[in-house]
Amino acid sequence: MKVELPPVHIDSAFDSGNIISGITSQPGELRLKIRPDVGDEHLQWFHYRVANARGRALVMHIENAGKASYLDGWTGYRACGSYDRTNWFRCDTTYEDGQLTIRHRAAADHVYFAYFAPYSLERHRNLIARADRRPRTFGTMLGATVDGRGLDMLQIGEPIEGRKRCWIIARQHPGETMAEWLVEGLLERLQDTDDPLSRSLLERAVFYVVPNMNPDGSFRGHLRTNAAGANLNREWAEPTMERSPEVLLVRNEMDKTGVDFCLDVHGDEALPYNFIAGSDGVEGLTERIVTARRDYEAALVTASPDFQTKVGYPKAPPGKANMTMATNQIAKRFGALAMTLEQPFKDTIDTPDEMYGWSPPRCRNLGRANLNALHAVLDSLG
Repeated sequence: MKVELPPVHIDSAFDSGNIISGITSQPGELRLKIRPDVGDEHLQWFHYRVANARGRALVMHIENAGKASYLDGWTGYRACGSYDRTNWFRCDTTYEDGQLTIRHRAAADHVYFAYFAPYSLERHRNLIARADRRPRTFGTMLGATVDGRGLDMLQIGEPIEGRKRCWIIARQHPGETMAEWLVEGLLERLQDTDDPLSRSLLERAVFYVVPNMNPDGSFRGHLRTNAAGANLNREWAEPTMERSPEVLLVRNEMDKTGVDFCLDVHGDEALPYNFIAGSDGVEGLTERIVTARRDYEAALVTASPDFQTKVGYPKAPPGKANMTMATNQIAKRFGALAMTLEQPFKDTIDTPDEMYGWSPPRCRNLGRANLNALHAVLDSLG
């Protein structure tokens, strides 16, 4: 006797969930749309669950992919899937005629799909709680976001006179979850009291770390904006508590502590590389900063084969920097070595992984490697 399979269901009413769904007359074939960020300017992040999926050959069409913010991001892209929400593998994915199609034969009743491996606010809270219990660490809530969520900062080390002031910020763009995965790895190593390099750094520097600059957008399933529809990385010149409290709170804290070094961690939709964008177009950029960035990149290439310097963003001409962006504003405001670290949503073209692509474990490892690079240039800062 033929057993009737229960109907497939799709839901995204959870932390960072984003999909609008419909089911076609064909079993396992799904018609989906991405819900835009607040402000309707951006869409690309998706995260949803398919229930009653076991044994089905799922064919999922994201019909408004052609309206995504970064169409080049679909070329060579493969969606992420997971059964346990811990291990994320890559799925067969194609883009054609404005439609992204994901195919996967489900081996369990529930399977999750996402643009990149999500980093939930629950995991974020666990990260803060775990880090806060380590030696020489102090947790601070800088203030509240538009939706009333706490903006968390960790201070690692003592702000003793003469020590360098190092800032790490991540996820100004909430859909760039690889940024917080990287910070998780960086923190694990920095707080490892058995690691001689980390001990050396904390003897000479104090760290201020904001693992998630945009918790509202993260929870809402946004790609680029906060709850007010603001792109936080275009708010650094004139942030306000009404539109971009996250930036204003962090910038005010930076004014109190000073900044010698800042790494702003992001993800790039289109480029299959890890690379750094610096404050090249900032007026008055000193040769010391130019040299420090070059030395930092060279040290990171040595520390991680997943990082490279051949491909990246075009450099802005001198005096033509966009001063609404964090890296440029911080470089100018503090005379600091400020850089934007970009990671791919796809895979690294030079060091590919067929099963997992660019993945949380690789993000964490790159975070650890960044401490090698900082150690190489620390004494030249400030």
